[in-house]
Amino acid sequence: MFTNLIESERKADRSIGVRIFSVVLHAVVVMALVVVTAGAGQKMKEKINAEDVKFAEVKKAPEAAKPPPELVVAPPPKGFQVLTAPVNIPDRIPDVDLSKSLTDENDYTGKGVAGGNSKGVAPPTDQPLFEFQVEKPVLAKEGNPLPHYPSILENAHVDGEVLVQFVVDTLGRAEMSSFKVLKASNELFAQEVKRVLPYWRFYAAEAGGHKVQQYVQQPFGFKPPVK
Repeated sequence: MFTNLIESERKADRSIGVRIFSVVLHAVVVMALVVVTAGAGQKMKEKINAEDVKFAEVKKAPEAAKPPPELVVAPPPKGFQVLTAPVNIPDRIPDVDLSKSLTDENDYTGKGVAGGNSKGVAPPTDQPLFEFQVEKPVLAKEGNPLPHYPSILENAHVDGEVLVQFVVDTLGRAEMSSFKVLKASNELFAQEVKRVLPYWRFYAAEAGGHKVQQYVQQPFGFKPPVK
């Protein structure tokens, strides 16, 4: 009986030792795996940082510049020429060229616009005329609707100005096909003018006793609404 008890205690000691050894072995393996994994991650990070990553720079295509508004040039007005004294006075009488046309004395009357001539340029009757070419220029009628101040600009609280050019036909209406914005402090103001202008009515211009088309340059002013 004594022998059996001693043998049983030895087996128990062996079982505890095996368990402790197994736990230690597993702990060492786990720590080794952690160290290896951490080392691999660090090497991968260093490799990524060491690589030269290049980004392709995409250049934005330059926007096409808007052409300036096309102004209609008026023909030479009816007026007069201005004589200018020569800078170098000749010491002998110059030769007379009889092949040249004679000077029209009517061009030096001093009446009309300086730089013009006595006859001016008579434009075709079916073409729009300028204000100085008509007897009665275009006149806006009363009661025309005014353009509204753009609501999106109310918080900015800024004044606006727009200058437009268009043709008024013989019926006293603006031809929107000829509409041009010559100046605008903001595109929204110009859009509002373009919206309201078709509702405007004018007294048509008159020349030679009948109604004609006329070029008009009309300014518009905008004031922020008072709240």
